[in-house]
Amino acid sequence: MGADTIPALTRDDGASMSDTPLTDARNPADVVTGTVQQVLEMAETWTRWDGQPRPVDDRVYTPHKAIRRVTDHLIDHLAEIEARIAGVPTVPDHWHASAITTPADLTPFTPEDLDEARSRLTRFAQIFEVRLRRLSDAELDQRQADAWSIRQIAFHLEESLYYAKAIGSLS
Repeated sequence: MGADTIPALTRDDGASMSDTPLTDARNPADVVTGTVQQVLEMAETWTRWDGQPRPVDDRVYTPHKAIRRVTDHLIDHLAEIEARIAGVPTVPDHWHASAITTPADLTPFTPEDLDEARSRLTRFAQIFEVRLRRLSDAELDQRQADAWSIRQIAFHLEESLYYAKAIGSLS
């Protein structure tokens, strides 16, 4: 398993994007499921959000926006992994990423929103868990042209914590 180094891990919207994600001895499935677990642990406190967007770097974040970005990131890379395994070209994404804040992002984060986020993200985590655990090390580490390996993609998904940490745990 390769342990590539990068200068810094940042967000997935192009700002200071790392060239190659750092990997380590953790199982890629554990990295993705652990990331989702950490996001949901922070999200459990977001029903206390005061309604004020949190400025971070050159963007603003809200609980809904953080959940949207984590979910979009998982969808994007799951599609990439599945297309690669199927041997078909990936469909380019057209996310506006965190460059936009939608009216829905500004609404209160209710207990029902938390339930929806928990259901959605735990199902995504399960899909990644099932998919990644079925791949051999050779399949996880195979690179195609300049694309990241599936292992690198899984470790890159850990960068989604950026969005949740923009809100943090609210007491």
